[in-house]
Amino acid sequence: MKRVGVEKSLQNVKNFLSNEGYDVVELQNDSSDIRNLDAVIVTGQKNNFLGMQDTATKASVISADGRTPEDIKNQLTNTFS
Repeated sequence: MKRVGVEKSLQNVKNFLSNEGYDVVELQNDSSDIRNLDAVIVTGQKNNFLGMQDTATKASVISADGRTPEDIKNQLTNTFS
Protein backbone atom coordinates (compact mmCIF):
# COMPACT_ATOMS: atom_id res chain seq x y z
CA MET A 1 0.00 0.00 0.00
CA LYS A 2 1.36 3.41 -0.95
CA ARG A 3 1.75 5.97 1.84
CA VAL A 4 0.67 9.50 0.93
CA GLY A 5 1.02 12.71 2.93
CA VAL A 6 -1.71 15.32 2.44
CA GLU A 7 -1.80 18.91 3.69
CA LYS A 8 -4.34 19.55 6.44
CA SER A 9 -6.52 21.87 4.34
CA LEU A 10 -7.07 19.13 1.73
CA GLN A 11 -9.47 17.04 3.84
CA ASN A 12 -11.58 16.10 0.80
CA VAL A 13 -8.49 14.68 -0.94
CA LYS A 14 -7.45 12.87 2.23
CA ASN A 15 -10.87 11.26 2.61
CA PHE A 16 -11.09 10.30 -1.06
CA LEU A 17 -7.65 8.69 -1.18
CA SER A 18 -8.30 6.82 2.08
CA ASN A 19 -11.49 5.42 0.59
CA GLU A 20 -9.53 4.38 -2.50
CA GLY A 21 -7.14 2.29 -0.40
CA TYR A 22 -4.18 4.61 0.11
CA ASP A 23 -2.46 4.90 3.49
CA VAL A 24 -2.99 8.64 4.02
CA VAL A 25 -1.37 10.76 6.72
CA GLU A 26 -1.83 14.45 7.43
CA LEU A 27 1.30 16.52 6.94
CA GLN A 28 2.56 18.47 9.92
CA ASN A 29 4.86 21.52 9.78
CA ASP A 30 7.50 19.55 11.65
CA SER A 31 6.95 16.41 9.61
CA SER A 32 10.11 14.42 10.11
CA ASP A 33 8.68 11.29 8.53
CA ILE A 34 8.33 12.80 5.05
CA ARG A 35 11.12 10.48 3.95
CA ASN A 36 8.78 7.55 4.61
CA LEU A 37 6.14 8.78 2.17
CA ASP A 38 5.66 7.70 -1.44
CA ALA A 39 3.93 10.95 -2.40
CA VAL A 40 3.03 14.32 -0.94
CA ILE A 41 -0.09 16.28 -1.92
CA VAL A 42 0.14 20.04 -1.37
CA THR A 43 -2.23 22.94 -1.98
CA GLY A 44 0.23 24.66 -4.26
CA GLN A 45 -0.15 27.89 -2.31
CA LYS A 46 3.31 27.75 -0.74
CA ASN A 47 6.58 26.60 -2.27
CA ASN A 48 8.15 25.72 1.06
CA PHE A 49 5.23 23.77 2.51
CA LEU A 50 7.15 22.25 5.42
CA GLY A 51 9.13 25.33 6.36
CA MET A 52 12.37 23.51 5.56
CA GLN A 53 14.98 24.41 3.00
CA ASP A 54 16.80 21.08 2.87
CA THR A 55 14.11 18.41 2.95
CA ALA A 56 15.33 15.47 0.92
CA THR A 57 12.73 12.99 -0.21
CA LYS A 58 12.15 10.64 -3.09
CA ALA A 59 8.41 11.17 -2.71
CA SER A 60 6.53 12.67 -5.62
CA VAL A 61 5.15 16.12 -4.79
CA ILE A 62 1.76 16.75 -6.38
CA SER A 63 0.04 20.12 -6.39
CA ALA A 64 -3.72 19.93 -5.79
CA ASP A 65 -4.21 23.41 -7.23
CA GLY A 66 -7.12 23.27 -9.69
CA ARG A 67 -7.47 19.49 -9.44
CA THR A 68 -10.22 17.23 -8.22
CA PRO A 69 -9.49 14.31 -5.88
CA GLU A 70 -10.04 12.01 -8.88
CA ASP A 71 -7.40 13.91 -10.89
CA ILE A 72 -4.94 13.52 -8.03
CA LYS A 73 -5.66 9.78 -7.74
CA ASN A 74 -5.08 9.41 -11.50
CA GLN A 75 -1.72 11.14 -11.18
CA LEU A 76 -0.79 8.90 -8.25
CA THR A 77 -1.76 5.84 -10.28
CA ASN A 78 0.43 6.99 -13.17
CA THR A 79 3.30 7.81 -10.81
CA PHE A 80 3.26 4.40 -9.15
CA SER A 81 2.83 2.40 -12.38
